[in-house]
Amino acid sequence: MCREKSALGFFCVTKKLASLLLVYIVLLFLGGDFTSSSVVVVTAIRSPASRTSTAFVKRISSTHSDSDLEGQKISTMSKESSSALSELKETIKTQKDEIDRLRKELSSTLTKNKAVPSGGHAHGPSTGDNDEILEYKSKTAFSIAYERVWWLAFFLLSLSFTAIIMNGFEHTLSKQIELAYFVPLMAGHGGNTGGQAVGTVLSALSAGVISKKDAVGVVSKEALSGLFMGVILGALVGPISHYGMGISVHVATVVSVTFPLLSTIASLLGSSLPFVCVMLGLDPAVIAAPAMTSFVDVSGLLCYFLIANKIFRLFGMEL
Repeated sequence: MCREKSALGFFCVTKKLASLLLVYIVLLFLGGDFTSSSVVVVTAIRSPASRTSTAFVKRISSTHSDSDLEGQKISTMSKESSSALSELKETIKTQKDEIDRLRKELSSTLTKNKAVPSGGHAHGPSTGDNDEILEYKSKTAFSIAYERVWWLAFFLLSLSFTAIIMNGFEHTLSKQIELAYFVPLMAGHGGNTGGQAVGTVLSALSAGVISKKDAVGVVSKEALSGLFMGVILGALVGPISHYGMGISVHVATVVSVTFPLLSTIASLLGSSLPFVCVMLGLDPAVIAAPAMTSFVDVSGLLCYFLIANKIFRLFGMEL
C-alpha cells in the first residue's frame, strides 16, 4: 500500500510539474508576437493547478489582441485622413486652374467687345466692329482719314439741305427774326439727343446685350424716352425764353412745341441707324453718328419752321 501511495504521489507531482512547465513554455511564446491561438492551447489544460495561469494567459493574449486592433484602426483612420486630404488638395488645385482659365476667357471677351469712344458734334460715345477696334491701334492717321472722309463728304452734302430750308422760309424769318435765335439751339439739342441714343445702342450691340431682332423694341423705347425728354425740356425752355430773355409769346410757344417733336425724331434716328448699318454690313461707328446729325439737323429745322407757321396763324399773325 505504501508503495502504491508513493507512486501515486510521485505521479501527481510529476503531472503538476508538467503543467507548470507547459504554462512556462506558453508564456515564453507570448513574449513574442503570439496570437490568440495560445488561448486555445492553454484552455485545453484541465489541471486545477493551471486554471489561474490559463486565465492570466487569456487576459494577456486579449490585451495584446485589443492593442493590435486599436493600432490597426488608428493606422487605417490615418491612411483615410491622408487620402481625403490629398483628394481635397487635388480638387482645390483643379478648381483654381478652372477659375484662372475662365478669368482669361472673360478678360479676352471683354477686351474684344470693349466700346471705343468716337468724337464728333454732339454725338457722344459710339462703338464699332470688333475687327475695327482691334485694328485701330495699328492704323495710321492717313488711313483713318481716308476711310472717313468720303462719308463726311456725303453727309456734308446732305447738310446743304439746311441752307435750302432756310432759304425757303426766308420770308418767315424776315417777319419774325426771333426765330433765328433758336436755330443753333434746335440743331445742338437734336445732335445731343440723337447722340445719346446712338451711343447707348452701339454699346449694347457691341456688348451682345441686344441684337438685330431687338430693333423694334429698342427703337420704340428710345423714341418714347425722347418724347418724354422733349416735353420736359420744352416746358422749361419756353417760359425761360419768354420771361428771362424777353422773347415774344408766340416764338416761345413755337420753341416749346418743337422740342418734343425734335427729341422724338432725334432719338428715333439715333437708335435705328446703328441697326440699319449692321444689317447692311457697314461700320456703325463711322456712319451712324454723322448720319444721325445730318438727318436730325435737316428734319428738325424743317419741323421748326413748319410749326412756326402753324402757331403764327393761330395767333392771327400774317406771314
